[in-house]
This record gives sequence, structure tokens and C-alpha cells, in this order.
Amino acid sequence: MNATNSPLLDDIVDEGLDVIFVGINPGLQSAMRGHSFATPGNRMWTALHRSGFTPFRLRPEQERDLLHLGLGLTTIVRTPTVRASDLTRDAYLQGGEDLLRRMEALRPTWLAFLGVTGYHTAFDVRDARVGPQTAVLGESQVWVLPNPSGRNAHYPPVALAAEFARLRVAAHLPDRAAATPPNRSRAASRQAPRIEMKANQ
Repeated sequence: MNATNSPLLDDIVDEGLDVIFVGINPGLQSAMRGHSFATPGNRMWTALHRSGFTPFRLRPEQERDLLHLGLGLTTIVRTPTVRASDLTRDAYLQGGEDLLRRMEALRPTWLAFLGVTGYHTAFDVRDARVGPQTAVLGESQVWVLPNPSGRNAHYPPVALAAEFARLRVAAHLPDRAAATPPNRSRAASRQAPRIEMKANQ
């Protein structure tokens, strides 16, 4: 399967969420599996749990459970590729325009971009860096997080979770990981019902 015939992933979004996490674009493996951040080396689900956004480490097929926590997932560019570096600048810019239109309708409190490159390129923000941004998109405040890809050696797991936790605190969300006993957390992850999500785009 290649980018031209791979399915597109559904957004995990709703109106008025606390935080929508914005990836660059889906990887081919995630597109084939029909779920976001489904490649084994991606640390997104671990970072969400260790930072307190989720009470236990969700599996990719449990992604829609994020909505019950006031969280969502989307991407700048909808088309899957093997690597984000395969995208053209025009694809980023068009994706940024499309994202802005979608988010103006959904009005999340925070848009959290997963990586400086995506935000910088899509919106031509030359001084973008990890952390809160001065600009707003629609009615949403903007935060840039490190890319959770396992290839991002600049942020080991502890540092990655710490950056995610900074956003959680700024968004005034509770530490759900601290509220869940470790043994119960692992059991809940094993026993959680499987949620099927069709990739229909």
C-alpha cells in the first residue's frame, strides 16, 4: 500500500474539547491499521498517560475514549506518507488552511501541535518553539509539544512526558494518572473494550 491508495484516518474530535492534539500527518502503518499513532515506536499513548492526560495507557484502538476526557486528535495534512519529510511545503500550507477552518467550527480551548516543524511550516511561524505560543488559531490557544515519534532523540520518555504535563497544567486538567492506582491502571488497559473505528476517508 502507498500514499495514493491508503485510507485516510478519521479525526477524533468534537465541539468544545479542552485539547485537540495535532499531528503532522498519518504514517502509512497507522493508516493501514485504521488508528492514530499505531506504530510500535511512537510514544504518544505513553506520554499521554505519564503526563496525566489519561488514567492508563490507551491502546490505539481505544482512541475514541479520548473524547470522554475532553481530548481529541487530528492532523495538519490528511494524506498518509511513509515519512513527514515526504510532504511538500504546499501540502503543509493547504493543510494549515483546512485545519483552521475545521477548528474554527469545533472551538477547542487548546490546539497542541506535535512537533515544531508542523506548526512552523503550516503557519509560517519562524520563531516557533516548544511551549505556549503567543498566536491564537480561531478561538483556540496554541501549544507546541515535542514530536512523540521514537526517532525524536532530543526528548527521552521522561522529558517528553514532562512537556505534555506542562500543557495539562496550563489547561487546568486533573492528573488522571495520579488518581488511578498502578495495578488498577494496568488491569484497566488490558480489560478495556475494543473500540473499532472505520477508516472511511
